[in-house]
Amino acid sequence: MSEVPAPTPHSLRRRLLWLVLAAIALVSTLQASTAYRTALQQADTMFDYHLQELARSVHGGVPFTRGDGSDDHDFQVQIWGPDGAQIFRSAGTALPSQAVLGFSDVSVQGVRFRVYSLQTPEHTIQIAQDLDARQARARALAARAVLPIALLAPLLMMAVWWLISRSLAPVERMRRQVAGRAADDLAPLPDAGLPQEVLPLVQEINLLFARVRGAFEAQQHFVADAAHELRSPLTALKLQAQALRRAQDEPAREAAVARLNEGIDRAIQLVSQLLVLAREEGEDAGSEPQRIGLQDLVRQVVADVLPQAQARRVDIGMTTHEEAIVRGQREPLHILLRNLLDNAVKYAPEGGQVDIALSNDDAGALLVVEDNGPGIPPDERERVFDRFYRTQDAQATGSGLGLAIVRTIAARHGASVSLLSSPRLGGLRVEVRFPPA
Repeated sequence: MSEVPAPTPHSLRRRLLWLVLAAIALVSTLQASTAYRTALQQADTMFDYHLQELARSVHGGVPFTRGDGSDDHDFQVQIWGPDGAQIFRSAGTALPSQAVLGFSDVSVQGVRFRVYSLQTPEHTIQIAQDLDARQARARALAARAVLPIALLAPLLMMAVWWLISRSLAPVERMRRQVAGRAADDLAPLPDAGLPQEVLPLVQEINLLFARVRGAFEAQQHFVADAAHELRSPLTALKLQAQALRRAQDEPAREAAVARLNEGIDRAIQLVSQLLVLAREEGEDAGSEPQRIGLQDLVRQVVADVLPQAQARRVDIGMTTHEEAIVRGQREPLHILLRNLLDNAVKYAPEGGQVDIALSNDDAGALLVVEDNGPGIPPDERERVFDRFYRTQDAQATGSGLGLAIVRTIAARHGASVSLLSSPRLGGLRVEVRFPPA
């Protein structure tokens, strides 16, 4: 099956120029044609009126003479008396003696005439004009009427050519700026002086640059964080593998295997959190947000964390006053809730308590997670959102990425995260406020 050839790209400037110039040429041609025909009709009317005036002047007693400045050498005059006798005939071609009153066209000896006859009680007057000379003069007058259009059309085309080229100059300038950029230059394009038709395109390109720049930065952070944070766990795994090799008896070997498995689990957790953080920071906003009920989502997360809580005899309670609806994406919200509950269960003491509360008001949905653990000192509550930061008295194992992931996902959903002291349980109180759905 043959491939369909890709359409050849066209020049907007060239297409616009040719379309406008063709329109000007067409309109100019129609205007010139209309002006030419109108001029011919007006000249014909004017010459007929001139014939009538000549006939009236002869009837009024004004003698007909040549060379009076009216260029009358193409006129012929005949006058008859009441009895039909010819009183006067100008020199030239003899006209028919039978006069048709009013206007008529006759041909005598191959010469065409436009004739006007006027009858009075005293005379019958016949004025004839050479029709070929008359039409030549009419065409000359019509040509003079068309001449301005013929001269102005090229000037108008040149003006339009210059205006279109100047109007599209910002687009060409923008093209040169983009073409001259380095591959890693994602700075916003300047939008000063751009026309309104091009400005939205440049703004969308700048938004695209910002998204790509964010994805690149997230990738760079991920590579840097992975290189930094994986070094210690991998070194520890290597040492534990060496300890396993040196183990002499079965109990020592079992203890070394247990430590090795713990190290592998921590490395797996660290890599998983790094991947989640990199994905959330460089997320693709192509999927549409959905209306999600937090109550069902919290129940799913509690079911996931329940084995871990039961192993440490931590009681998880859930209070919902009403259904809390948020707009977002289900999987990231599941990760947010899982990290909050993981931290709460992890830092709660043996036989401790973790409570989850959901509510909804005009300000939006509110998710609260409380525990009776040691909490976080007020001066460190903002720093714990930094990646890999852990408080000095942190007792549970971790990588310091959980709350960083929580804040990243919350920011994507337009939510805010606050760390407070729990007045009821005495530990940490985490509040996530979502905007109204």
